[in-house]
Amino acid sequence: MHDLDAHARALIDANLYVTLGTADAEGSPWVSPVYFATADYAEYYWLSAHDAAHSRNIARRPQVSMVIFDSQVPAYHGRAVYLSATAVELAGRDLDRGLGIYPGPATRGGSSVAHDDVTAPSPYRLYRATVTEAFVLCPREPRQPCRLHSINVDHRAPVLPWRHAR
Repeated sequence: MHDLDAHARALIDANLYVTLGTADAEGSPWVSPVYFATADYAEYYWLSAHDAAHSRNIARRPQVSMVIFDSQVPAYHGRAVYLSATAVELAGRDLDRGLGIYPGPATRGGSSVAHDDVTAPSPYRLYRATVTEAFVLCPREPRQPCRLHSINVDHRAPVLPWRHAR
């Protein structure tokens, strides 16, 4: 597959969860799987308890990393999208916009969320990560070079999954 943007979109569309990487104030890493929705591949939304470790970390350090991967491929056939982003707890107009996107289409299986579900006194909040960089693990067969770069080792290639989306 030579269209790596389309490859990234296909991986994103085929998954319900993103692994969200955050760090606390001292820099200690923390990862969490979160159910996500996106409307444009440039922004990712999820619902979390505001006192969850990753939510507390985002309040102190908004820089996050995310990976969406296919865990069903055979060994040594890894397929993944790597994202760097800035995350924020949503409020005001941003929250209203986010509620129009999250939880995504009904076919994904998420439950609808109302404003009262993600504002005080509810313990949950809606978050958005805005992508600053995106990469894919360049697809290739084990022990074979990738067709696009002729590189015979696992490597990441930059992508813009939001380019030519839908």
